Amino acid sequence: MTTLPVSRLPVGWQPPPETLAGRVVLVTGAYGGLGGAVARAVSRAGATVVITGKRKRQLEQLYDAMLAEGLAEPVIHPLDMEVATPREYAALAEGLERDFGRLDGIVHAAVSFGGLTPISMHKPDAWLRAMHVNVNAPFALTQACLPLLTQAADSAVVFVLDDPALLQRAHWGGYGVSKAALERFVAILHEETDNGPLRTHALLPAPMRTALRQLAYFGEDILQRPLPDAAAAAAVYLLSAQGAAARGAILDLRVD
Repeated sequence: MTTLPVSRLPVGWQPPPETLAGRVVLVTGAYGGLGGAVARAVSRAGATVVITGKRKRQLEQLYDAMLAEGLAEPVIHPLDMEVATPREYAALAEGLERDFGRLDGIVHAAVSFGGLTPISMHKPDAWLRAMHVNVNAPFALTQACLPLLTQAADSAVVFVLDDPALLQRAHWGGYGVSKAALERFVAILHEETDNGPLRTHALLPAPMRTALRQLAYFGEDILQRPLPDAAAAAAVYLLSAQGAAARGAILDLRVD
């Protein structure tokens, strides 16, 4: 059960060359499975991509890998969303304005998930971390970047959700609650921005080969799941002008 309308990706859609040409896109959790795929897809689509995460060395490894793949040079901005202060989010937005004079999109791919845990055994610190990284930090970062995003002629913020029917089951704990809260945040932000240049989107990927999936389903052969490339392509769709058709909705990539 969701609070948002559901949309679908156009059949056979693939990002045309230069779909995001001239745009600047910020990707959080950029060295994770989905984040890394999104960073590459956004770059291939012609955007300048700013990659963030708390581990500078892993950001540097992604930077090197993208250059080795012939992609445009990404911009590294380390940011630990577990402990970042409002001032640090403001400093990131100021840096984007100083260096580029614009911001056209954010993909919130950073996530905190500590594994399936009964409420009776859920460590309070892990609960608070999930709520902070998965809800509070996306709010704070988005809010800090709103002035830049609303200056663009067309901009988009993409929040990544998870299967709501699954997450209300036992043992999903703080992660499940945080994703439900994030969906409500998307709905509220859409109501406040639906008449302006900033579009609000939710992305619901199909099961994919990520560390989070492996942690949640440790008995599953993760290699049987596809890489996050389809979800990354869908993020490009939402960031592009074509994504306006899915404004304020959940782009559901799951197969019925």
